[in-house]
Amino acid sequence: MSKSANPEASTEADLKTIILHQIISHSETIKRLEQTSIEDIKLASIAIASTLKDGRTVYWCGNGGSASDSQHMSAELIGKFKKSRKPLRSVALVADMAAITCIANDFGYDKIFSRQLEALGENGDTLVAISTSGNSQNIINALETANAIGIKTISLLGKGGGVAKDIAKISITIESRDTTRIQECHQLIGHTICSAIEHMLGVD
Repeated sequence: MSKSANPEASTEADLKTIILHQIISHSETIKRLEQTSIEDIKLASIAIASTLKDGRTVYWCGNGGSASDSQHMSAELIGKFKKSRKPLRSVALVADMAAITCIANDFGYDKIFSRQLEALGENGDTLVAISTSGNSQNIINALETANAIGIKTISLLGKGGGVAKDIAKISITIESRDTTRIQECHQLIGHTICSAIEHMLGVD
């Protein structure tokens, strides 16, 4: 039977190819992460654990899928990751829609994170800024504001790191230009950091 006469078989073969490509692409990106970023992930984990041990707060921010990752990782600290333990001080700056829409309306979308940090952030806190490009202006403003306040700055980036790479004190940049792969690695890094934090706090 010709290919055109059996479209279901063709579709099945095409889908298998698509699925295999995605899995291989993911695996290759993870392998590069293993080769390039272990030391930076360790430094980020130590910085966040130190913040939490001192009773300070970890802030998270990002746009789109990175906003979801911010809420996800913040919840891992407030709730639990693997072990039952006391809640840890963590705030996703993407979650307060009244504040976000007020700031965006009155001051501009570029200020939605930085203005919250001006209100809430203190010396000794930590900001984790997540961006696949590193060029979002609201992320850049948040990092600059955090540095000015004395908040430790960590960025999870991709596509070369963009402007944010040189602003954050610790930058973890995924060696990929594929947004999907970058976001998958950011989730893995976030979970790895949460695991390391629980270990350093003695609850693993």
